Order: sequence, then structure tokens, then C-alpha cells
Amino acid sequence: MSRYAPATIEPRWQSAWEAGGVFTARHDTAKPKYYVLEMFPYPSGRIHMGHVRNYTMGDVVARYKAAQGFSVLHPMGWDAFGMPAENAAMERGGHPATWTYDNIKVMRGQMKPLGLSIDWSREFATCDPEYYGQQQAMFLDMLQAGLVYRKNAVVNWDPVDMTVLANEQVIDGKGWRSGAVVERRELTQWFFRISDYAGELLDALDGLDNWPEKVRLMQANWIGRSRGLQFAFDTIGAPAGFEKVEVYTTRPDTLMGASFCAVSPDHPLAKALEAANPGLAAFNAECRRIGTSEEALEKAEKRGMDTGVRVRHPLDPAWELPVYVANFILMDYGTGAIFGCPAHDQRDLDFARKYGLPVRDVFVALDGGAPVADEAFVPPKTEKVRYVAGFAGEAEQTGEAAVDAAIAQFESRGLGRGVTNYRLRDWGLSRQRYWGCPIPVVHCDACGVVPEAKENLPVRLPEDVSFDKPGNPLDRHPTWRNCTCPACGKPALRETDTMDTFVDSSWYYARFTAPRAATPTDAAEADYWMNVDQYIGGIEHAILHLLYSRFFARAMHKTGHLPAKAVEPFDALFTQGMVTHEIYLTRDANGRPVYHYPEDVENGALKATGERVDTIPSAKMSKSKKNVVDPEAIIAAYGADTARWFILSDSPPERDVEWTAAGAEAAHKHLSRVWRLAADVAAAEGGEGAEDAAVLKAAHRAIADVTAGVEGFAFNKAIAALYTLTNAIAKSGASAQARAEALRIMARLMSPMVPHLAEEVWSMLGGEGLVAQAAWPKADPALLVEDAVTLPIQINGKRRAEVTVPKDMPAAEVEKIVLADPDVIRFLAGQAPKKLIVVPGRIVNVVV
Repeated sequence: MSRYAPATIEPRWQSAWEAGGVFTARHDTAKPKYYVLEMFPYPSGRIHMGHVRNYTMGDVVARYKAAQGFSVLHPMGWDAFGMPAENAAMERGGHPATWTYDNIKVMRGQMKPLGLSIDWSREFATCDPEYYGQQQAMFLDMLQAGLVYRKNAVVNWDPVDMTVLANEQVIDGKGWRSGAVVERRELTQWFFRISDYAGELLDALDGLDNWPEKVRLMQANWIGRSRGLQFAFDTIGAPAGFEKVEVYTTRPDTLMGASFCAVSPDHPLAKALEAANPGLAAFNAECRRIGTSEEALEKAEKRGMDTGVRVRHPLDPAWELPVYVANFILMDYGTGAIFGCPAHDQRDLDFARKYGLPVRDVFVALDGGAPVADEAFVPPKTEKVRYVAGFAGEAEQTGEAAVDAAIAQFESRGLGRGVTNYRLRDWGLSRQRYWGCPIPVVHCDACGVVPEAKENLPVRLPEDVSFDKPGNPLDRHPTWRNCTCPACGKPALRETDTMDTFVDSSWYYARFTAPRAATPTDAAEADYWMNVDQYIGGIEHAILHLLYSRFFARAMHKTGHLPAKAVEPFDALFTQGMVTHEIYLTRDANGRPVYHYPEDVENGALKATGERVDTIPSAKMSKSKKNVVDPEAIIAAYGADTARWFILSDSPPERDVEWTAAGAEAAHKHLSRVWRLAADVAAAEGGEGAEDAAVLKAAHRAIADVTAGVEGFAFNKAIAALYTLTNAIAKSGASAQARAEALRIMARLMSPMVPHLAEEVWSMLGGEGLVAQAAWPKADPALLVEDAVTLPIQINGKRRAEVTVPKDMPAAEVEKIVLADPDVIRFLAGQAPKKLIVVPGRIVNVVV
């Protein structure tokens, strides 16, 4: 070839890797292992540059570790169940499985040209019966271990997707996929006992040193440990059986400011009262149209209805408080009942002002302050305040001390007890949809709910379903529900709820260790490969996926599917930034935006018509905004290595990177330069050159810098070091032999980033075998020692020049060179210096 031709180079080396089984993961006890995993994709139909960035980062780590002598596991699979496939079936006809597997085929075909070092022999999709059958087996084990249970519960109901959502899947009060306003419904649901592990999941965050602090904080806030007081109000005028109302509060020190008691619309007292009160029944029904997530309730207008019931203050029986049903109280947090202290809680204050309830200050700032008006006084618990209506401890103390004193006083008087609560709720896994893993239980009139026998697994989804009506097709299938009870052999009905898709992704990392095993995991393989040494994915999964995976690893250990060391499955986590691109838009006749693809725009105007476009800079790539770049188009134009090089080099990997045509062009030009340099050196004569030592010194400096960059996840710095080495080789007067040696080093250093070009350079310059299987080069410490030092020259305290001299040059010789420097001569203007001080290795000071 006379020029750099990725279209020829890249397929050739991919074929060589495949033929040699280079990336097949091998259980080799003679080697240390390394497991690198990127969060697997949903098969939506096309990969985008965000995928390219994610998988290229993982590929750099995988190739680097392989070169260091590790046995590397770098697998790929597909998070394949979920509503989009059902929606596609409803919109276009056909079957979700067809849509899903067709998309997988397309996306796999898009990913393979990237040259990723993936062991494709381990590939699976979560909708494969072989995968979800093992998930069903684990469900049965967890059911037997008491980690799964069934109960009536108020749930988030998505009226568009017609399924239940977990609290984590309700965003701004709307379904995370449909965008529909979520409602409350009471349904019989299956739950994982994740709340049993709340304290452990929280405390273990402190040991995840190689996780981003932001992610750990997000999980800690979501788990939400709080210490408070649980006690009971005596009721007045309540129905029989409700002589007391239990409440939980994290601020018992504010009890002397109580002005009302409130219960959730789903509280048993509210349900008992609504039976005889149509107005309250209507109010409760309206409240239930708000979702159950705390976020949805927090953003809703605070509304309540006086029930007519009263309660007695626990510290003063003559003090009565009205009982409201309020729309902002969660039934499944604490006891579903609270007391309101408006002066020191903004939500309570808004409620009190709305309904004309008293506002009593309990504490004030140490320097006094005006009474509460429209803004509650809520200082940090660690801040000392003056209690003006306190009942426990000192008059001046912190909120923390006052809370502890209040709990101690209630406990000593037998009025209540200190309780630690968590915000984390049990994980509701039931979903009323078809395209998910069937829950493997049956309903028998004689035996009740019975686990399916393991020998009958997998419980396969029926293929002959229709989506012509809303709701779950499994409910209306004519035969699939009919089965035999595993316990008594009588006719029974299958469970038609399927599992939340987050179950599928909560253990896939473990299945990759033995994807064809006849059990969920193979003990020997899990013991060798676990944990995941480096996990890579988006910050958007900081709560849902990562928290569920941490719980699932613990549940799998308890049921014998993972070793104890794997209860925290991800040793290190990296959350990469997004890939962004400018948005181009024009306006239609009605002023509505019309978006345009980047390839249709040139120099700020539409290619077809010349119409000017408006530009929104650096926005997240979005199909709806058309600011997406097709990786296939980039590969066709420039090659996969160009896409990889640019996506790694433009910014630190934790930050967003903006894709630009100019940036891609510049990356391609640099790689072309490297190819030409290698071709020229390969064709040159041997011999010796005056700069042989210098070029090898530059190569060993690059080894140190690239190694540090990859180890520190600073891929942009590693690439900067490779730019420097390229320039050093290109400008060197070294012999062809020395430059070839430097280029062979560079080929190994480039291999994780641009593996195809690295193979080509390696091959052109006589490298043995494949560079993908070559050892990572080691820097010679002797060649990292700097022989020269650059000294800044200050004249009368201001930096005016610099001089590079041998590191061990005597001060007297340095003085001669400094005084001969043209810049120094110019600034001295003929004056003799009064002082000239050489600080060895640091600076030269000249005083005139």
C-alpha cells in the first residue's frame, strides 16, 4: 500500500485475531485474572457514539491487561427484555422476539468492525430461555431462602405501559419509559427483601474505594438511614380498633411545636374512615392518582382533609391535635403517619398556612431571630440553637443532642422507642407485561401459591401472542396459563406477572463467568473470575442497576451461587461522560423546530437548499434532535481506529466529549502520519545515527507516560504521550534501526487504543507474531533519568529567559552560559550584574 487504508487493514487484522482465538477468555490458574465489563446495551437497533466511547474504554483496559500477562475476561451480551419490544410489536405488528433478535444482529454487526477484544463465544441475551431459565431457578432458591415474598401493596401504576413501576423508575412523577403520569394502585405483588440488607448495603459503601464518590453518595442518600422516635398518639373519636395511631419522627425534639397529625391516604385509619365519608373517599381516590415515589409526593401541591378524629399530645393529654389525611405521606415509610411541626419543616409549614393551623416555634437561633413567617427555620442538626419550647436536655444544644435526649426521655417513661429506619423500600419485581422473565410459580385452588418444579424450567414464554389490546397478553392466552400443580398434580394456573427487567441485569456479570453452565453459575469459574475488576458505564445507573446488583450478589451468595468475596461484585467503577454534538435546526411556517442531521449541514447552512441553520452547541446526542453521528459512517470514511483515537483523545474520559468533523479529520491525519512514518522507516537502510540514544530515550519516556495514563484512566494523557513520541521519531536524526525499535515500542503502546494500525506498524517493522499478544513494554529506569535541566532566569525578580544545561554542570559554567544568552544581554543593556546566583537544578537569579 502507498497510503494508510483502514478499509483494507482493519478487516485483515480482525480476521487474524478471530482465527487465532486471541480474545477467548481462558481459566488459567498460572496467570492472574482480570475481568473488565461494560454495562451491556439494550438492543434498540443501532449503536451510537456513546456506545463506541464506552466499549473502547473497556477495550483499552482489556488489551492493556492482556499485554501485562493477565488472563482477561471481556464479554458482551444484551439486556433484551422490556417494554420497547412490546411497543414495537404493537406499533408495527410482529413479535417482540423477532424485533429484539433482529436488532441484536444489526448491533453486533456494527460493533464487530470496532475491533473490540471481546470474547464473543460468551455472548447471550437476557431473553434467551437458557438465561432466564437459570434466573427462574435462582428465584426459586431465593423464595426458599425467604428473600422473596408476596403481599398486597400500593404500587406505582403506569397507565400507558399498563404495568407496575419501582419507585426508582418514577422520574418527576412519570413513568421512566412512557412519560405518563403515574398513579397509585393496590395490587398483589412479588417483592425482593432488599430492605433487609439496607444497613449492610449502606455501610459497605465505605469500602468501595475505587467507586466515584458521587455514586456512593447517591446510593447512600437513596438508602437513607435515619434515627428517630416511634410512639403512639391516643385517639379521640376514631373507629373501633384505632384507639392509637403510631407515628415515626426523625425530629422528636420538635414535639412541643406539633399542630396536627396526618396519615397517608392508604393508612388503615383513612380506609376505615372513607367507608362512611364519601368526601374523604373521593379525596383519597384523588390522592392515589399521584405516584408513590417520594419525589412525586414532594413535588405535588400539599393537600389534606380533616377527618374529625383528634389525638392527645403524648406529653400533655389536655392538648388535642386534629388528624388529617394528607397527600404527601407515604404508607410504606415509617408508620404511614406523622405529626406536623410547621415552624421547623417547610412542607408542614405550607400545609399549616393552607389550613389555618397554629405555628409554634420550638427553637430559635442563638442570636434570637424573628418568628417563623413563610419560611421554616430548619438549621443543620449539628448547629447549636436555643430551645424555647423544649422538653429534653439543655436550653442551648445541637439538634442531634436534643433528638438523642428526646428519645432517651420517651424510652425512660415508656412512651416510645428509638428506631432506625431506611428510605429504601423492598423491591417490587412484578410487572404486568409479556416480554419479560415469567415468575415461576403456579396458583392452585388446593395448595395456594406453589413454586414450579425446577425440572420444569425454563417456564418459556408462549410465542403465539397478540398485542391488539392493551394489557398483558399472558392474561388472555387461551392455554399458556393452564398447568399442573407441582405439589398435588391438580389443574392450576400459572403466574402471569413477569419480572422487572432490572432483575435480568442484576446478575448477568456472574453468568458471564460460565454462560453455558447448567446451573446459574459454576462454582469454580465464579471463584476464578469474580469479582469484576473494572466496571464501566453511565452515571444514570448509579442507583437502580448498581444498587440492585449489589443486593443480588448478596442474595446469590446466600443461595450458594456466588462466593463470599463477590457480595460486592464490582471492585472498581468508572462512569464515563457523554458524547455530545451540535444540534442544527430551522423553523417551519408555524415556528416549530425542524432538526437536521450533521451530514446535511455544511458551513452553517443546509447543503440541499442553502438555508441557514440555528446551532445549539455541545448537546447530548439524541435521535429526536438528529444530532447523532453514525459510527458506521465514521468507520466507512476514516476507519474504526480514527473513531477510537478521537473518542479517547479529546477530553478526560469522565467528562463529556464533543464529536466534531474537524476532530475526526485531525485524528485520521495523525494516524495516516504514523502509518507513513512506519512505512518510510521499514523501507530505509540500517546503520547508526547520532540521535539513536535520544530516540530510544523518548520511547522509554513514552512507556512510562502511557502506562501511567492507562493505569489512571487518563486515556487522553496516554494519547498525548503518543503524539509526543510520534513527533520525536519523525524529527529524529536516528538510524532506521533505532527508529524501527522506537516504532515497535510505539506499536505496543498504541495497541489498546488503535489496535489495527498497531498491528500494521508491528508487522511492517518485523514484530514477532501479533502485537495483540505481545508483552507490554517496560521502561528502562536508566533511560528515564533526565540528563539536562531547563532553568528559568529571573532578572530583578521577573522571569526573562530560560536556559537548558547539563544537569550536573558546575555553577560557574552555568553563569557563563547565562551571561551569553541573547535575552539576558538585551535586558542587562550593558550593565554588569550586582549578583548572579545559581540555584542548582531550579533557577538562576540575576540582580542588576
